[in-house]
Amino acid sequence: MKKVDDFRLKFGHKEYVPIMIGGMGVDISTSSLALEAARLGGIGHISDAMIKTVSDRRYDTSFVKQKAQLYKHTADSPNKAEVQFNLGHVEEATRLHVSKTMEAKRGDGLVFVNCMEKLTMNAPKETLAVRLRAALDAGIDGITLAAGLHLGSFSLIENHARFRDAKLGIIVSSLRALQLFLKKSMRSNRLPDYVVVEGPLAGGHLGFGMDWAKYDLATIVREIRQWMKGEHIDIPLVPAGGIFTGSDAAAFLEEGAGAVQVATRFTVTEECGLPDAVKQEYFKASEDDIEVNQISPTGYPMRMLKNSPAIGDGIRPNCESYGYLLDANGNCSYITSYNREVAAHPDAKRVQVFDKTCLCTQMRNFKCWTCGHLTYRLKDTTKKLTDGLYRLLSAEHVFKDYQFSTGGKIALPA
Repeated sequence: MKKVDDFRLKFGHKEYVPIMIGGMGVDISTSSLALEAARLGGIGHISDAMIKTVSDRRYDTSFVKQKAQLYKHTADSPNKAEVQFNLGHVEEATRLHVSKTMEAKRGDGLVFVNCMEKLTMNAPKETLAVRLRAALDAGIDGITLAAGLHLGSFSLIENHARFRDAKLGIIVSSLRALQLFLKKSMRSNRLPDYVVVEGPLAGGHLGFGMDWAKYDLATIVREIRQWMKGEHIDIPLVPAGGIFTGSDAAAFLEEGAGAVQVATRFTVTEECGLPDAVKQEYFKASEDDIEVNQISPTGYPMRMLKNSPAIGDGIRPNCESYGYLLDANGNCSYITSYNREVAAHPDAKRVQVFDKTCLCTQMRNFKCWTCGHLTYRLKDTTKKLTDGLYRLLSAEHVFKDYQFSTGGKIALPA
């Protein structure tokens, strides 16, 4: 019976344990979590989502406060076109987070950064270029391009000294998306080093419509593999979404996957950035407590717990402090929804907004409880304590369970 440890992910002449921990944003995938994956010989992700907030929390900077003070006069205005990011601050925050992480790295594994294209930040091309280049400058091992087609992302960094040195990958949810990306990226005469194929059971934003249940990860991976073989393209494929046990992972590896990306089981580890009280909500969740909705201003469906405090919360838009989802014209669909409810309820002290959420604020405050479809199985991975709480796990325990388990079994903590 095969186990994950019987396989290795190969990048050139180097080999790694074929386990990649996904990049969960706003410091849910913390440096500590990523560093544990690297120490154990695999690959961990940090995320540059809301990077200035992460920097303020971790490194005692004051980027958010400075931006809020600069644009406080626009707080009551629906027009946020004036609210621009200081690109020097974005660069500094990114360099700080990445460099501090890389300085602490031990072991033979790698640390990547997850970079979402949908963080448009009122200047999509300019801010994305700064984020990518700063991460490379700071020594990141690799960059995973996420939440978008990234058709122009390679061109933003093709002149960087580390463009062909760092590992660069893309997350797709269909063969068509990969084909579009490869057609554009080949203008830089460089293929991605890996392709993460994210299926419909993944957590957070999905690369599917509300008909996500019609799709199947194994089928998508098989279709992409067959097409790549016909085109003589040899790039490691990394299935993601719904891979809950080591046996699940080994099955994909036996079919030719280069590695697997996993995240849900690491949300309840000690190293994960979620508050402990939120981790208990994940443990308690039943299958009926999980939904896919359309409240994200990005336009992507998003999977989360139904009791997320972000759902229906009518907080005033905090674009002056955050504003990571503002488009090039300073618009965000939550601003439209919020102002609609304010106009409809002029005497309300606080309105409720159900069709969209202020994702920046809610993610910053850990109130948007995004999760994978199989989160309801987390309670079966640990022990319930006498006080009614579930025991948190170590990232090492979960990693090694993926690496060595067989027969669909899950190792409980000692």
